[in-house]
Amino acid sequence: MVRLPLTPAEIERGRRLGVLLRRARGPRPMLQVALDAGLSPETLRKIETGRVATPAFSTIAAIAAVVGLSLDDVWAEITRDGARRTTDAPSVVDAARAS
Repeated sequence: MVRLPLTPAEIERGRRLGVLLRRARGPRPMLQVALDAGLSPETLRKIETGRVATPAFSTIAAIAAVVGLSLDDVWAEITRDGARRTTDAPSVVDAARAS
């Protein structure tokens, strides 16, 4: 099966995700965070550098849990400032801010 190339929006979301996760990891060693999330350090490095722009949801959820991010925070960051949403529905973060 041939995998289609990523769109510019997908590449940008991957970059934003990587920056967010790297910032949330802070001074903690990549090895420790990766092992705590059940990943290889190489996989975490690729995600943090944007080389894996579309990691599996379970991978994102595992890393977010280890670094203390909610999935709402992850979604808000990767869809901010004109990044295309994959749905027209507002996110949970948007709904909470509106109330």
